[in-house]
Amino acid sequence: MEQKIKPLFIAGPCVIESAGLLDEVAAELVRLREKYGLEIYFKASFDKANRTSLSSFRGPGLERGLQMLDDVRSKHGLPLLTDIHESWQAQPAAEVVDVLQIPAFLCRQTDLLVAAARTGKTVNVKKAQFLSGVDMQYPVQKCRESGCSDVWLTERGNSFGYNNLVVDFRNIPDMLRWTPRVIMDCTHSVQRPGAAGGKTGGNREFVPAMALAAKAFGATGYFFETHPDPDHALSDGPNMLRLEDLETVARALI
Repeated sequence: MEQKIKPLFIAGPCVIESAGLLDEVAAELVRLREKYGLEIYFKASFDKANRTSLSSFRGPGLERGLQMLDDVRSKHGLPLLTDIHESWQAQPAAEVVDVLQIPAFLCRQTDLLVAAARTGKTVNVKKAQFLSGVDMQYPVQKCRESGCSDVWLTERGNSFGYNNLVVDFRNIPDMLRWTPRVIMDCTHSVQRPGAAGGKTGGNREFVPAMALAAKAFGATGYFFETHPDPDHALSDGPNMLRLEDLETVARALI
């Protein structure tokens, strides 16, 4: 009989804006974990290196950002996930977080994958907007051949036109051929890249449906960027789920 894998949740603000924001979101994740018995990881970025505009907020940087994430672990007891953009960031980030995430645009960067894999941490590779689910066997191979036994893959949509993404949910069962942990990025999948006058837009109203559709296709995890006031967030506001709505979406999935 096929063994079922318990779904996990990844949630948090897109970028580290303040200690107060991290505390507010983390406290809600702990409440949901205790109420529903969720396996849940706290996610926030110390640096958003791929912003549309040079003037866009990027975050506090590696040293300060990792310290703030470590404070979340100490105070709230949540496992941590963050993304890295350059090979040299892998080791210092691995000293703090449990999962190193490879951004979608960088999922073919061999040196980055190898550096993350060699830390011994779990590596979550986001599927590029220009690749199919079948193509993701190669990043998985690179990680495993570099010593990482626990590789996750994340679906986040494909680019088929200007300023838009389309999700082909067949990518989920395709990627399940290479790893048992395939996560649906329910918030980045509703992005409208570069569609908001020098920044990325999005349609957060479709997030719950994205999550439920992914469940139907066999997803074993769900990724939500969430914020108490996404309309005033410093990154990815239009596609982020309101923190007050996270419980309703999570409850529907479990």
